[in-house]
Amino acid sequence: MADYTRTPYLIVHREQQARKDVYGSVDDAIVLQAQLLRSEVPSRTAMVAMHPIGSPGYLPMFSNLARSGHHVLACATRYPNGDAALQMESVLLDLGACVRDAKERLGYERIVLVGWSGGGSVMASYQAEATRRTITETAAGEPTPLADTELLPADGVLLIATHRSRHHLLTDLLDASIVDELDPDKRERELDLYDPGNPNQPPYDAGFVATYRAAQRTRNRRITTWAKAALDELRSTGREHEERCFLVHGTMADPRWLDPAVDPNDRRPGWSYLGDPRVANNSAVALARFTTTRSWLSQWSLDHARVDAVDAGPRILVPTKVITASADDACPPSHADAIFEALGADDKERAEIVGANHYFSGPDGRRHLAEAGGVIDDWLRARDLFG
Repeated sequence: MADYTRTPYLIVHREQQARKDVYGSVDDAIVLQAQLLRSEVPSRTAMVAMHPIGSPGYLPMFSNLARSGHHVLACATRYPNGDAALQMESVLLDLGACVRDAKERLGYERIVLVGWSGGGSVMASYQAEATRRTITETAAGEPTPLADTELLPADGVLLIATHRSRHHLLTDLLDASIVDELDPDKRERELDLYDPGNPNQPPYDAGFVATYRAAQRTRNRRITTWAKAALDELRSTGREHEERCFLVHGTMADPRWLDPAVDPNDRRPGWSYLGDPRVANNSAVALARFTTTRSWLSQWSLDHARVDAVDAGPRILVPTKVITASADDACPPSHADAIFEALGADDKERAEIVGANHYFSGPDGRRHLAEAGGVIDDWLRARDLFG
């Protein structure tokens, strides 16, 4: 493994929007915080990483890639500190700015998009939209610069421990027992996974899981109906740029946390990537806890959000590698299956890192990272994308 340097830099692109969704933005400038992780060995290929929130540059996977001799451009979106107002259409624009900067300013000839976790749907959807545009307005039915912005396609796509989309993941996590969004203590006992008085206890039978999943979809659509009605009311009274902010309670209640036979893999029973799911279910850091009407529609609505790796799959025609962690305690294994099956590329491959959890952490984390790195190196070399 080689030493590497970490160089922070900024990418600035501009948009004229009537409404700001990032606090502290100056005029029409969109400022993205990025890092270049690279060894001293020159490379024509940049591996571009992005996640909807936060900076991927400090995740173990991307540091490991830099140590292996790759040049990694870890780009944050315009939403580095939270996703309450995030719109996925804007995330695709930010990724487009990172790719363009890598090619036109930094001089890289080839781009490999690397999506880890929530970055997978971003990378897949970006490549699909760069191939054939389908998104011409936001999920709220409003104009977006994405409709008229050229996106430069990548030469390869690498998806690591990823889910298919934020809206499908959240729907699988919604607490189906909550019947009143304004009073989360009002619950249907027979759907409350964490109520010891619930007669349905793990291992769950297939009928209960089907009922629970249907109730989760119903709850997602109930919130969507409210969000759309709230926007319609604002627009009808001439306040078309105003927002409604709200809370979503109970967002870590997937039966698979308690029953390893539900969407099985090697994960630890009774645990999740956020720790004890009973605690995370109503913690401040769980998915979608704080959101807005437009952001809900774009990120979390089962029927209106459109950044989805499965939907994008048929338009991804470049070489694609899907790597799963067998003990992933965040992303459902069925999502990776669906993504792989949907890919339109003739050149598509899968690999599994046995024993690895979502973050490739723990006592065997370094070994799992090294194994994943070897798989990635071999795949890139075989396609002349290494170096």
